[in-house]
Amino acid sequence: MRTSRWLVVTYTVIILLGLLIALPNVLPQSVLQRVPAWLPHEQVSLGLDLRGGSHLVLEVDEADLTKERLQSLLQDARRVLREKGIQPKAVVRSQNQIVVTLADASQSDAAVTELKTLANPISTGLSAGQADLDVTANGATITIGFSRAGIAANVDNAVQQSLEVIRQRVDQVGVSEPTIQRIGANRVLVQLPGAQDPSRLRELLGSTAKMSFHMLSPNNAPGPGVTMLKDDEGRSYPVLDRVEISGDRLSDARVSFDPNTREPIVSFRFDSAGARRFAEITRQNVGNPFAIVLDDKVLSAPVIREPITGGSGQISGSFSADSATTLAAMLRAGALPAKLTVIEERTVGADLGADAIKMGIYSGLVGFALVALFIFVLYGTWGILANVALLIHTILTFSALTLVGATLTLPGIAGVVLGIGLAVDANVLINERIREETRKGKGAFAAIDTGFRRAYSTIIDGNMTALIAAAILFFFGSGPVRGFAVTMALGLIISMFTSVAFVRVAMIEITRRRKLKVLNIRPLIPFSPYDKHIEFMKARFFGVTVSALLSIASVVLFIHPGLNYGVDFRGGIQMAVKTQGTADLAKFREGLDSLGLGEITLQSFGDKSSILVRAQRQEGGEEAQTAAVTKLKAEVAKIDPTATVEGTDVIGPKVSGELAWAGILSVVIASFAMLIYIWVRFEWPFAVGAIVTLVLDVTKAIGFFAITGLDFNLTAIAAILTLVGYSVNDKVVVYDRMRENMRLYKSMPLREIIDKSINETLARSLYTNATAFLALVPMAIWGGSAVSSFAIPMVFGILVAGASSIFIAAPILLFLGDWRRRHAKAATATDEAVEIIPPEQGRPRKSAS
Repeated sequence: MRTSRWLVVTYTVIILLGLLIALPNVLPQSVLQRVPAWLPHEQVSLGLDLRGGSHLVLEVDEADLTKERLQSLLQDARRVLREKGIQPKAVVRSQNQIVVTLADASQSDAAVTELKTLANPISTGLSAGQADLDVTANGATITIGFSRAGIAANVDNAVQQSLEVIRQRVDQVGVSEPTIQRIGANRVLVQLPGAQDPSRLRELLGSTAKMSFHMLSPNNAPGPGVTMLKDDEGRSYPVLDRVEISGDRLSDARVSFDPNTREPIVSFRFDSAGARRFAEITRQNVGNPFAIVLDDKVLSAPVIREPITGGSGQISGSFSADSATTLAAMLRAGALPAKLTVIEERTVGADLGADAIKMGIYSGLVGFALVALFIFVLYGTWGILANVALLIHTILTFSALTLVGATLTLPGIAGVVLGIGLAVDANVLINERIREETRKGKGAFAAIDTGFRRAYSTIIDGNMTALIAAAILFFFGSGPVRGFAVTMALGLIISMFTSVAFVRVAMIEITRRRKLKVLNIRPLIPFSPYDKHIEFMKARFFGVTVSALLSIASVVLFIHPGLNYGVDFRGGIQMAVKTQGTADLAKFREGLDSLGLGEITLQSFGDKSSILVRAQRQEGGEEAQTAAVTKLKAEVAKIDPTATVEGTDVIGPKVSGELAWAGILSVVIASFAMLIYIWVRFEWPFAVGAIVTLVLDVTKAIGFFAITGLDFNLTAIAAILTLVGYSVNDKVVVYDRMRENMRLYKSMPLREIIDKSINETLARSLYTNATAFLALVPMAIWGGSAVSSFAIPMVFGILVAGASSIFIAAPILLFLGDWRRRHAKAATATDEAVEIIPPEQGRPRKSAS
């Protein structure tokens, strides 16, 4: 048995390229700079939870955008009618429409024709070519409003413009390596690495920055065409609605300092057309007050002392250096086309990110070492080959992450560690199959060929179920959860090369070079779960009963006391605080409760100097949430001046509801997808057995969350989905052997086939569960709060999945198989039943069959 030389060369090239691409990730920056330019320099991007920074999701305010567009439409409608000599009684805005009332109803058709010229064709999407306005007439009354397609087009255009404005604003304040991208129809994601002040970011990104210059009412009182606006100190000004000059005429804005007071001011300059208009306005209004308005707030209202002909001016007020810099940046970048609301905010301090990297690397290395040691103990010298494949698997995973430009997060590290555990599964399956073939008396090459061939379909089925879970996590998840899905999926795909293709070629080459006749894969410590004849099905009623009782108890725990929902699902504020000494929880609780922000909970995490502060969702929308964060931070600093806020999560009600729904939907869809896959690959009794067992496994996991009080958040959903994939993977291996034995032993009773199959796969089940357990235990112990909701339930779930494959899935299959056989026998008996013929003697007689 020989391996193609070209195949060996190809595999060698793949591994060497993977090593070169992954190498920059472990080199210090000083060394990397000296590496020749023709070698790879790219490194895996670290997520904000590893390097620190801020993550904001902003949403275009559709109502505010429509209001702005209707205001412009109102002026345009008046202009068009005036130019065409059509006299209206009134042109007013009513909710989301413009209502035109004509003095002469006979002009209605002409008015509709002219008003339709205000419509613009939609240029993109399914509605391309349609008008964005609906104009309808009813006698002398005409209504104008945006169609649904028109509103969608307005939002789309606003998002596109917002992306560019946000990018310019971020560039103006000098943030390096920002991530600014569109998500969904009306949202923008902004990720800014490094230490950033979230309140300043909210001001920078959430402020529309629509600047305008107005005259004040000479009567100093409200009335038609006058709006009362306030400044920062609460003073009111009667501002004329008419815009004398708008902020889009600004060509520059810079921070400077008042030579007398040394306070920061913002100096601005108009373009040529703006300068002429500004000179004209100031010349005509010497001695009158002039209001500079930004987003419906008066920045300043100086009196015009003399005409300003130079095209420049300045804005003074109670600015700090930072707020003046932010205002200047916004004015230079221009106004947003619509109000953007911050609906999700997450910040991680640089120190917390560094701790997360340290914990992730340490727990990952310990997990890898435990798995490698276990494999070496199981398979002796052949275990070294499996461990080399495992090391190559890890290297190729990081090279793939580098090539696809993926972002590595702390849950992503957990995905790599879990991928190592799942990659070992293929090695275990192959080695156990080869052992089995060797015990049957086959030679080395025959055992390798048959072992790999028979293990291959099982590995494919097992990996497909896990990939289904990863795909659904990526589709429905966000941020770090997506990072976990990517790393797990890449790990599964790469394991098909390292654990199957590479190991097969290496085994054949070693066997050929050492001229081995028989392949003996011996453990270092004698342990033989083989050739057992345990009658597992005798305990089927006990196993199903215990499992059902535990699941019922889990449902009760879910109802009361319920899950400890994280901020992802219930909305609100979560803040990580670290003190220099031991945190005084009682003192913090007393101070924070006095703020009047509703329910506030505190808990220690990690060590005695770290506390987690949670505040309920605030009434009053996103602005109230922002104000609450500011109050909490100020109070924390007041209670303990040494305390630092290392991370903040602020989730609005809209996002929390969406995340909860997406979480439920993803679990349901994953379960149905796996049901269909198993139904297609096996038969319906196998699929039903897997799904029933899956429901019982998931309910127990929910009960585990309830009884331990672990945060039930997005990471918890990732744990449940991964558990779903892992649980089905475990059942697939047992089912595959049952299907194989059903074909081999057609006359053997189903109960004996099931017991035989479980005994034959017992070693694989024990070893695989042990390796996954060892891979995740260090992450559960040292991974920290960011992955505790994933690693700890997965450790529990691995044990549950292993037991349920034997004591739940198998008994259900036995019941359904017996039922199907009885049903088939009944159908056959019906076909051979007595044929009723009208008797001569008044009684039936049997057919001559």
